[in-house]
Amino acid sequence: MDIAVVGSGGVGGFIACMLAQKYDITLVARGEKGDKYQKEGIKFISDIYGTKIVKPKNIVKDISKLTTQDIIFICVKNYSLEEVCLQLKNSVRENTVIVPVMNGIEPGNTVRRLLGSERVVDSLIYLIGFLTEDYDVRQLDDVADIYLGSYKENKEDAKIVCDILKSCGIRCEYSDNIEKEIWKKYILNCAYNVETAYYDNTIGQLRDDENKTKEYLTLIDEAYSVAKAKNINIREDDISYIKNKFFEYDYNATSSLQRDIRAGKKCESDIFGKYLVEQADNVGVDVPVSRKMYEKLKNY
Repeated sequence: MDIAVVGSGGVGGFIACMLAQKYDITLVARGEKGDKYQKEGIKFISDIYGTKIVKPKNIVKDISKLTTQDIIFICVKNYSLEEVCLQLKNSVRENTVIVPVMNGIEPGNTVRRLLGSERVVDSLIYLIGFLTEDYDVRQLDDVADIYLGSYKENKEDAKIVCDILKSCGIRCEYSDNIEKEIWKKYILNCAYNVETAYYDNTIGQLRDDENKTKEYLTLIDEAYSVAKAKNINIREDDISYIKNKFFEYDYNATSSLQRDIRAGKKCESDIFGKYLVEQADNVGVDVPVSRKMYEKLKNY
């Protein structure tokens, strides 16, 4: 089976390191990072799985040079997805299963549209993970869980991919209602990513401030109100769980949006801010705290 992981940041690096311990995978990694991985392998430092050196069978530095694959995991930022799909056209055949593991609500539908494929598995990942300055893959805390399903009818593809990930030790679950699960993750991120980035605080620093804590919980409620107005089947106990997680995360936990802004990189503020505000306007829901924070974050 030919399996590729496109994108070698925190999410792609985690998935690649786990898969490469059992399968001969290809990882797309550019520049100095790709050079280092070719020579030395990847140092994987995980609070769950321990520390090890992992060596994917192939490192490809140019996406357009990727050969045809049976399964392709796309783990890139949303602003890169269109370009990546264009570069992947020669790597996708009729039976290729594509699994975008990304932030936001629409990556699966975007891949279907751009690549003209219905063999797309919708997914989400809960992960506190990132690359260190030395390109090591770091996974923190007991947070590394993947959910798979499909907005469409190709449930079997999702189940096959789920079994593959489980066989590598990844905590993975198949969901019959993946849209609900994606929205639950999105609601969490509309608070977690947005407020850590807005104040450039760790989760612990937000918890230390009563007003910031109240804002965090309000961000969750605002995103939940939008989901309810869109008839997404999320329950009150789901929201209670998301709120309770805020008080359980590692004190020093940061978000991908926050780290990208710190590093002066292009970021996904549109995914966590603009999309929610636009959807709120469409359904007539007021989201004042989300709107306030997006007005600042959209400048990055």
